[in-house]
Amino acid sequence: MEITFKGKPVALTGKPLRVGDAMPDFSLTDSSLATVRGAALAGVRVFLTVPSLDTDVCDAEVRRFNEEAAALPGVSVFAVSMDLPFAAARWCGAAGVKNVRVLSDYKDHSFGRATGTRLEELGLLTRAVFIVNQSGKIAYAEYVPEVADHPDYAAAIGCLKTQFV
Repeated sequence: MEITFKGKPVALTGKPLRVGDAMPDFSLTDSSLATVRGAALAGVRVFLTVPSLDTDVCDAEVRRFNEEAAALPGVSVFAVSMDLPFAAARWCGAAGVKNVRVLSDYKDHSFGRATGTRLEELGLLTRAVFIVNQSGKIAYAEYVPEVADHPDYAAAIGCLKTQFV
């Protein structure tokens, strides 16, 4: 799988996830600086990995999932970036995002390594979407080939609507 950042090839750290794989465990930090363990999360989960909430595409992506996917019953949506928890909380407040929980991988980078989304040379996460079912298995995985592009919203939302709602 080739990923580019503004047209330049970049390498991902970790093994990419595929449909049917178990969602690996990880630790992230929430806006109150509490540790969130992946193993403690349950139900249908959507993980959006984005380079930074303060960029146009990331902003639009999280806002769209805030409106569409988060309105689906029983679905939890998480936006994961390397943004510091304080910056992520500020962004959510300014953007009016209340249905997506923002989490940071800044501390130990375990999410990026566990999901194959860490762009080591940039210190960021690549753009990806993972949908995890109630059993902890990957039901949908998309690594966006160009980090600056949008994910396939129709495919991700379609997966949620056909498999989980």
